[in-house]
Amino acid sequence: MASEQALAWAQVRASLRESAGPRVFDQWLKPIELVASDDAESIRLALPSAFVTNWVRSHYADRLAMEFRRVLPQVRTVSIETRPRTTPPVVVTAQTPPIPLPGVPKLREDIERAAESARQAVQARRPAKPVVQAAPAVEPAPMVAMAPVIAPAAAPAAVEAAPPMRVEEEQPVTPRPVFGVDIPAPVAEAAAPRAAAERPVLDPRLTFDRFVVDSSNLVAFNAARALAEPGVPRFSPLFLHAGTGQGKTHLMHAIGHAYLAAVPEAQVLYMSAERFMFEFVSALRARDTHGFKARLRSADLLMIDDLQFIAGKGSTQEEFFHTINEIVLSGKRLVICADRCPQALDGVESRIISRLSAGLVADIKAPDLALRRAILERKLADLPEAAVPAEVLDLIAARIHANIRELEGALNRVVAYAHLTGERVDLDFAVQTLGDTLRGAERRVSIDDIQKLVSQHFELKPLDLISARRSRAVARPRQIAMYLAKRLTTRSLPEIGRKFGGRDHSTVIHAVRKIEELRDTDREIDSAVRVLLRELEA
Repeated sequence: MASEQALAWAQVRASLRESAGPRVFDQWLKPIELVASDDAESIRLALPSAFVTNWVRSHYADRLAMEFRRVLPQVRTVSIETRPRTTPPVVVTAQTPPIPLPGVPKLREDIERAAESARQAVQARRPAKPVVQAAPAVEPAPMVAMAPVIAPAAAPAAVEAAPPMRVEEEQPVTPRPVFGVDIPAPVAEAAAPRAAAERPVLDPRLTFDRFVVDSSNLVAFNAARALAEPGVPRFSPLFLHAGTGQGKTHLMHAIGHAYLAAVPEAQVLYMSAERFMFEFVSALRARDTHGFKARLRSADLLMIDDLQFIAGKGSTQEEFFHTINEIVLSGKRLVICADRCPQALDGVESRIISRLSAGLVADIKAPDLALRRAILERKLADLPEAAVPAEVLDLIAARIHANIRELEGALNRVVAYAHLTGERVDLDFAVQTLGDTLRGAERRVSIDDIQKLVSQHFELKPLDLISARRSRAVARPRQIAMYLAKRLTTRSLPEIGRKFGGRDHSTVIHAVRKIEELRDTDREIDSAVRVLLRELEA
């Protein structure tokens, strides 16, 4: 097992040296040591200092895992730890004892026979050497007489009259020396295995059979299941959009699980848009953009979450466009998630929006009371030892409606408190345990709620409030919505600005001050704000 890992590590080091370049490799990657391990599914790497360890983890953890899986498909984890160097690194070099490999012993014998033949040929030529040197320059006959003295066919093509040829590491032949022997041609038995399919980190709990379906998420659910089926995809990309905690990520993980179950050898990648941006920047710094492009574009299923985070990132959007364009044109599967529809993604290039809109766009609406109650029952089924009365489930479902994560979190809190205190779960216990959560849910208003109500009140479309339009009929309601968001939510000024089409925080400050002034001088504005406040606080 250790010998296989040592062989794999030698190949990984060679690949990293070529891709990272000599400067980065010598400074950061060369000190990495392979720690001996009997676990075939895990690789342990060690570095002599915590600083270098953190740098390698940040910039090359994923690349190291990918390289090891290419050589050893059974590898699942690659850990990088700090360990002061006490013994020489485990590296396969010319001084390392040979590791058995099919075909190498016979190859060594062939090369030794060739070397012996070469030495005999040189010795046979030596007596004629003075004749060649003493011959007149005008008579080339002695040189012709030398021609028949040629090394046997098994010897290398070029044999000089100088010292005998030696098979050493100092005279490398392409490819480079392996186990101290110059190999003139690849050996079929020693060829590296085909690149292993990369496995994404998926939550095993987030599957299709654990997703509670009703009319608010039926289209998104059916679209996700259809995309996960093997064969030619009926549509791609699939764009899912919804508010925070409504089930987008659950469906993405479920797609990954289902597709890998149907096509185990498939290459599946799942990452957030923030992770996409980080890896792209790291590839630029490491001068390895080719590896980054090849990794993403080779995926059979590519899933990217929280697309809104690349808004305003020009170079990242450029690479993102070419990536999704290549995936779609290749007939592969692409799933994108965001907190709003493509047309509302302010700060995202129009060509990206056009490409995303060409597939299937499905939204997930906020869960109603019946769905929230069903989700709690499904969650409770995973807690067989928990006894939670129906009235407690009704209380949680009725009072917490912001998102599904908070709903499940409230149930987990009640069950955990009961387990830790030994008390029985009843309505009084739930109210006491969830006091702050229930009170916060009563008065919590989201910016989406404000935008929806303001657009209805002024007979506008929600998209108008986040658009670039500056006419008074749109700008004044937008300022009122910003004012209400500042007053009724705990969002910061930059967060409010981003929710209104990526505007700056100074724009929000101006809107708040303007509405405060108008409420003192304009009765219509003050009346509209009062009506909206009354409806939102109710």
